[in-house]
Amino acid sequence: MRFILLAVGTKMPAWVTTGFQEYQKRMPPHLKLELQEIEPVRRVSKGTTDKAKEIEGKAILAALPKRAYIIALDEHGKQFTSMELATKMHDFQQLGSDVVIIIGGPEGLTPEVLAKANETISLSKLTMPHPLVRIVIAEALYRAYSIDAGLPYHRA
Repeated sequence: MRFILLAVGTKMPAWVTTGFQEYQKRMPPHLKLELQEIEPVRRVSKGTTDKAKEIEGKAILAALPKRAYIIALDEHGKQFTSMELATKMHDFQQLGSDVVIIIGGPEGLTPEVLAKANETISLSKLTMPHPLVRIVIAEALYRAYSIDAGLPYHRA
């Protein structure tokens, strides 16, 4: 199975790519972590943000695999502890399909994308820069895997 991180944004700083790839390579072969980027729409004025969000939403929907469990990151979503995420990781492996985790653009996700999601989760009550979210998600997935597999990475 694959975890596909579907993220609006390209041309990330080197530290973002390095951080993401560090956790990506730690994932076992049966739980591949992949990144699929959506080209962001340029925002030239306040009036263009809604249109940009709409265009990005359509691109996200078009990029979704036909059969996948879809998780949207949203500030109003449910929050999980690392132990709870490890339980979900175990459950995901039983699904038999890929899991797509969506990171929207600066204005978030459209109602259509949120409606397509099987669930919405929130990483924190804090607002994080979207590039950092890539690393946080990658680390959280690796931590959940290590808990589920009984590896010593998680020490709480």
